[in-house]
Amino acid sequence: MLIAKTDSGHKVMKDRSIALTPRQRAAFILVDGKRSLEQILKACAPVGVTRADIDVLFDLKLVVDAAPDQTRVEQAQEQAAAQAVVHHKQRTPQERYAEAYPIATRLTSALGLRGFRLNLAVEGVTNYEQLLVVAPRIKEAVGVEKFAPLENALNDR
Repeated sequence: MLIAKTDSGHKVMKDRSIALTPRQRAAFILVDGKRSLEQILKACAPVGVTRADIDVLFDLKLVVDAAPDQTRVEQAQEQAAAQAVVHHKQRTPQERYAEAYPIATRLTSALGLRGFRLNLAVEGVTNYEQLLVVAPRIKEAVGVEKFAPLENALNDR
């Protein structure tokens, strides 16, 4: 969320007609319409500025959201990501198998002749439980880093 000063905020900045705490004033000074809320909080963290201090500035109508549409989009993206995580965790074994099997075959076929027998074992797998049994062998053959997508597809991560 980008934060900008209102007209009354600019007036208060010049004449100090509203008493602000030193933390609120420090955050208020950084509000320029270009910095996001997160950037301001991060910059003022050493002084002890919290979200509550920024909320006071909003309540006093000294600052506003400079891009409310963008903020709504960001919130929608966060909500969609959270829903995707929930869906990912609630997948059936069939869905997990359907997602993991192509990854497993790709990993084992990339091993070439070295992974020929493992590739045959993967191609012989017909369900999620059997793929779970073969997974440790794949992990050992390809390494933890390359195995991560398969582990994600198999488990609730």
